[in-house]
Formats: sequence, C-alpha cells, structure tokens
Amino acid sequence: MHRQGKHRGLRTAVLAALLAIGGAGAWFAQADMPAAAVPPSLDGIALAAPDAAAVTVPSRPDAWGGMRTATHATLSDRVANYRIEATLDPVKHVVTGRQQLSWRNRSAVPVRSVYVHLYMNAFEGEGSTFHTEQRQRGERFRSGQGSGDGDGDGDGKWGHIALRSVTQGGAQVAWHFVQPDNGPPTDHTVARFDLPQAVAPGATTTFDMAFTTQLPRVTARTGYFDSFHLVAQWFPKIAVLELPGERGATAPRWNAHEFHMDSEFYADFGSYDVSLTVPKGYTVGATGELQGAPAEKNGQLTHRYVQHDVHDFAWTADKRSAAPLVETWNGPGSPPVTVRVLYPLEYAASAKPAMKAARDALAWFSRTLGPYPYRTLTVVIPPFNAQEAGGMEYPTFITASGYAEVPAKSLAEYELDGVTIHEFGHGYFYGILANNEFEEPMLDEGLNEYWDTRMLRERGQQVHPLPQFLQGIGVAPAFAAFDTLRMASPRDKPADAPGQNAWRRLQGIGPVYTRSATVLRDLEARIGSAAMERGFKEYYRRWQFRHPSIADFREALADGSGARAAVEDVFAKQVYATSRVDDRVSELSSDEALPLAGTRLVDGKRIGETGAALDKRIAEIRKQWEKANPAAKKGTGPFPWHTQVTVRREGASVPQTLLVKFEDGSSETVDWHADEKWRTFSWTRTARAVSAELDPRRNHYLDVNKLDDSRTMKPDGSASTRWGSEAAALYQLILSFIATV
Repeated sequence: MHRQGKHRGLRTAVLAALLAIGGAGAWFAQADMPAAAVPPSLDGIALAAPDAAAVTVPSRPDAWGGMRTATHATLSDRVANYRIEATLDPVKHVVTGRQQLSWRNRSAVPVRSVYVHLYMNAFEGEGSTFHTEQRQRGERFRSGQGSGDGDGDGDGKWGHIALRSVTQGGAQVAWHFVQPDNGPPTDHTVARFDLPQAVAPGATTTFDMAFTTQLPRVTARTGYFDSFHLVAQWFPKIAVLELPGERGATAPRWNAHEFHMDSEFYADFGSYDVSLTVPKGYTVGATGELQGAPAEKNGQLTHRYVQHDVHDFAWTADKRSAAPLVETWNGPGSPPVTVRVLYPLEYAASAKPAMKAARDALAWFSRTLGPYPYRTLTVVIPPFNAQEAGGMEYPTFITASGYAEVPAKSLAEYELDGVTIHEFGHGYFYGILANNEFEEPMLDEGLNEYWDTRMLRERGQQVHPLPQFLQGIGVAPAFAAFDTLRMASPRDKPADAPGQNAWRRLQGIGPVYTRSATVLRDLEARIGSAAMERGFKEYYRRWQFRHPSIADFREALADGSGARAAVEDVFAKQVYATSRVDDRVSELSSDEALPLAGTRLVDGKRIGETGAALDKRIAEIRKQWEKANPAAKKGTGPFPWHTQVTVRREGASVPQTLLVKFEDGSSETVDWHADEKWRTFSWTRTARAVSAELDPRRNHYLDVNKLDDSRTMKPDGSASTRWGSEAAALYQLILSFIATV
C-alpha cells in the first residue's frame, strides 16, 4: 500500500516535511479497548498473542515445507484453494457469491476449530475495530473519505459481508464472531468455525459457503464510486495455522487478527479459480489470467480468472473505463508478462507513464531480486473521486494514481511513477515473500519502500515540489528520493521500533515506511550497495513462496551480504528497538604551537627569556621563514599548528568517520567507532585546520541534525545565503502577483 496523506502521497517533499514534525494524534490502538476473552477452541489450539510483533528467533529450515526449488512441482506449497462464483449488482453495489474452500491441515494434531477473516465487516459501522481506532486517533484513513460518508445524500454508505451458509461435507458449521486482539465486541472481522468433523493431520477438508458482500463507498482500499468498483477484502478468507518453528511458534497456533486501521493481511498460498459475472459493457480486471472469452448470458458476461500460487484475489469493474492499454514484457527467467493498464478517460494522460513505470519495475525487481513468476500484471488507475482505491497491491493486480496532466519533472510525474513502482514492488515483498503484514509490516512496507526508492535513485528521479511556472523562473528546489524519506522519519524522538506490529504504534504507521527505509539505506551506506543486493537476493532465494519473519530476513541479509556484525548491530539498535542517532562536532580549534616563555638551554647553558625577548625571537623566525618561502600558502609558517576536534554523541553509537581539512590542501581521516559519549582528536601539523566534518559521505540519514556534523574555522554563510535568496525571490514573486490583482 502507498501510504497517502490527505491530498498527496507520502513521497512529496511538502508532506514529508509535515510528517517530520512528528506523529501528532497517534496512539496505542488498544489502550482504551475493553478486553473480551476469546472462548477456547474445540481443539485447544491457541491464537497468536494480541500484541505479537517482530520475531527474534529464525524459523526452522523446513518451515512452510522448506525452501522452494525448481524440483518442486508447484511454486508454493498450496494450502488454501478457492473456487468462487460471484455476481456484481452495480446499482446496489452488492456482490453475491458462492465459494468452495479446500484447506489442508499441515499440523500433526486434529483441527476442530478454524478462523476466518471477514474483512469487509470493518466497514459495517462505527463499532468495528477499524472505526474505533479511527475515532480514538481522531483522523480518517489516508484521504479522509470514510465508509459512512456516502455520496452527499446523508445516508452513509457502509459495507459488510454476510455469511448466508457454511457447510463442511454437507453438514452445517456453527460459527460465531471473535476478537483475537481484545477489540470491541462489536468488531466482526474474525469468525471461528467449530467443525462438525475434525480435520485429521495432513488431511484436506472442504467448506462450501454462500455470502453477500455489500461494498462501501470507496474507502480504505475497497468499494465503489458511481460505476467504478474496486472489489477487495470481499470474500471469507481462512486464517493461517502456523506450526512449531515457523515465525517463532513453539506449538500450533492460529494467526488471526482483527482488521485494524493500519494493518493489512496474511494468508496461505493456494490456487484461485474465480468466475465474475457483471453486466455487459463493464471493463473487468482481476488477479490472474483470463480463461478464454467471457461467456454471455442474459445481458451479462462471466469472466473466469485463474491464478495459482498466490494468497489473495481482487478485481475491478467499471462501465466508464477507456480501452485498456496492453503490452507484453519479456525478461530473463520470467515468462512473458501481459501488462494491462485500466484507466478512466479523465486520466488518459496517466496511462502511458503508468505502463512505462510498470515495465521498468518488472525489469528492475527481476534483476535485483529474482524473476517475476506470473504471466499477468494489471494496473488500475481509479477515476476522479475514487482515490481511496489508489495505491494498493494484490497479487498480479495493483492500483496506482491518476492525473489529468503529467508534465516532465512535475510532482504528478514523480507521484505516478513512485506509486506504480511501489505497488508493483509489493508483488515481491507482500506477494512472493508473503510475510505477516499484521505483526511485521516492516517486511512489506519498509523493505518495499527502501527497494523501490533505490530504483528511483538509479533512475535519477527527484521530487520537484513547486509548480512548473516557478521552476521556469528559477525557483526550483529538488529533493532526492531518500532525502524525502529522511525528512518524513521521526529522528529526534522515535517512539516505535520498525519491528513493532501495525496497530500498537505511538507515531502511527508512517515510520514503518520512512524510518525502516532510512535504516536500510544507512546499512547500505555502511556495508556497500553490492553487499546489500546480495543479501536481498539471498532473502528472495530462501523465502520465495513462504512466510518469512524479521529474524529470517536478518539471517538471509547477514549471510548474503557477508556483513553479519553490521547487520546484527543495526537490527539490535534500529529494528527490534528504536534508537536516536545524534553525533556532532562540538569544538574545533587550530592554534600555532609557539615557543613559550621561561628558561631554556642554549649551548648547554640555561638562560632566561622575557616576554619581550620571546616576541622578538618569534618575529625574527617568521621573517626568515617568509623570506625563504615566498610562495607559501596561507595558514602555513615556521611553527607547527596544533588542531583539536571534540566530537559528541547524544544517541546510539554508529560507525563514524571524521574528516579534517587543512590550509595546505592536506587532510586527516579518522574512524570513531567506540561506544562512547565524546572524544577529542588532535594533530600537530605544519598547516592550520580549515574544517572538521563528521560523516562526510552522509552515511547516516538517521542522524537527527546534519547541520551540526561540521564546523569551519571561519564562518560560512553560503548555504543560508542561497536559501535566503530563493525564499526572497519567491516572496517577491508572490508580492508581484498580488500587486497585479
């Protein structure tokens, strides 16, 4: 998901600066919720803890069936397979569905109770965990559109999912709502099925379900606006049964969490065979491959999509879409990929840029991580007034942003490219490397934000926050991609470890993107880009089509990069914990080491020397030296210079480099790696110091303030002059516009 602000994406420099102010209104989501004990299951299998977060113990090598290789018949170990028939009523915005779910018990114990996500019930009313968190937090999701806001008719357009029937082998299944995270009893996003027949170890059972899904007015990744429908989180979806040695589990446990405002998803891999019936004239896009031409009956078309080795399914239908843009991409190790861009006429200008960004992303991620394994990629640009459906990811199916115009070097161009690339990247970090987004969102949003920003960096793309007419007259500040993330990251008082779960965060979900990416960028600066890429490739190799934890990522990164000590240091300080980084040059002095008054030995005799005599001797020595060195550089002379630099540390230790430059053009470089609060470095040389600078290569973006990393012997106002001049020019321009009104 692309975490959007009220008007624009997180990537923009303006919003980045606002976010850097720091997490206002954020909270611990569970703080005021009443506890509601979940009744024990029939088989005694426990639920994951309501505060579960980053795993510290690596999974066993055989977790999730072991590492997938070319010898396996299928890409994933298919556990949950869905056959769904669904019909859309585009007037009532209702999906009527029948679903056959085949689920395999991977555990060594019989299973009598299973848990199912009913995500759409997050939007049934204000009593859901999702809306309870919104109220307590005092803000809306992303753009501010709420599911109860309606279309201006005052009625409110809520959504829900209703189970009409559930059977197992023809026998009715008893079920009831539960709140695994101790959320309000009015939350209905998780249900427990108590089975009439236990599922034996290794056996597969089949559930037949009938359900009706009322879509909300588009909100939080799903819903409708006018004839546009983005249908996601729309069907009953079984939770994940984790086994000992998987993501820190020591016994079989169900991983089922309520749908929180800032949480996303976690599911088993499987196959999806989905038939979608919509009125003729609607353009349809979906996860997977279309199986032949749609079948027509009674003025409706049934589109059948099949996709293996994925863990979710989403789709769209709209009668106002333009003709899709379709191209084919080919890359080493990947099958031919059919790329489709679905877009409304008002955003026609966005179609080709979105296609190019998607194709470029296919090439980049395939080269830097591993081959893209699927044959399709569908990019959906939602229409005007449906921006809540933009910036989201599902397997082989993503939504982007739309703009009426996309000029070069504009904010629109950067956002469109950035969001498209970001959402495609989720196809790897959320899709293929299917982590638990509830408990460890860093593995999805954080890693993806870091990797797609690397791509933007390689492309040379920058954020140009001001309108083009200002750029045309020379007011054109630009920000590199990682700089915008640094500005948006809480650095002075970070409250939440990147490894914390999605809903217990004082400063909200934003730092999962920005601080996680900045932590990884700093690690890259420390160990090198090539080492980082080796580590990420190893992570992909080991954990594709499985469910890694943060501990599994740590181990793959340490082994693949060959930089275990650095990786473990960063994870201890900045992943499992969060530590302030704030190093600075506190003092710089450089003084001539002149002869001192007192007695001294001359030809074996001790003589005294008055101050006046000493001054005379010093002056004579200078005169003789200048005569002998007429072309000497300023800052050099007959006497050595004693330079002292004191550095201070007011946060966690990081490996630092101190660079001191001297008047004669020479320099000294020294490492400061010790875990200490301060140190003074000194040199006695033939030239005076010019400047002292910590972190000259800007390795540490987590550092609170880069302006205090350096000192000069003489005041240097060039930076303030530059920014002051640009600000003054902009101010004068605004005044001139006002004067002409």
